[in-house]
Amino acid sequence: MQKEKLRSIRKKKGYTQQQIAEVIATDVSNYCRKEGGDVKIIHEEWEKIAKFLNVPVEDIYEEEAGDTVINNSNATFYDSPGAGSGSVQNTFNNHLSIEIIKNLQEYISLLKDEVKRLKDNQN
Repeated sequence: MQKEKLRSIRKKKGYTQQQIAEVIATDVSNYCRKEGGDVKIIHEEWEKIAKFLNVPVEDIYEEEAGDTVINNSNATFYDSPGAGSGSVQNTFNNHLSIEIIKNLQEYISLLKDEVKRLKDNQN
């Protein structure tokens, strides 16, 4: 979701994306993605930008599109090749879902072990 409030105030005050990028210690291409809504602007960056623009954070802040949580507890997907052509209903295969979850849990365990090993090597 584009940050229209931020973009509008930045332009009104005559600042470039490069200048704002320098305020939050990033490059202009990354800031462009942030202002365009492709990359999240973290809370500390909102505060730095607001201070630089001399406005309250509320004047420029817009929620991230990814802040919305969707509950898919009854996940059913429909594949419709065309209107009225007999939709085929596809549901998740429980066995496959369980195997995926087990695989992800094993991967998380490996990552935790790696983090622990790296921390131990640091000390």
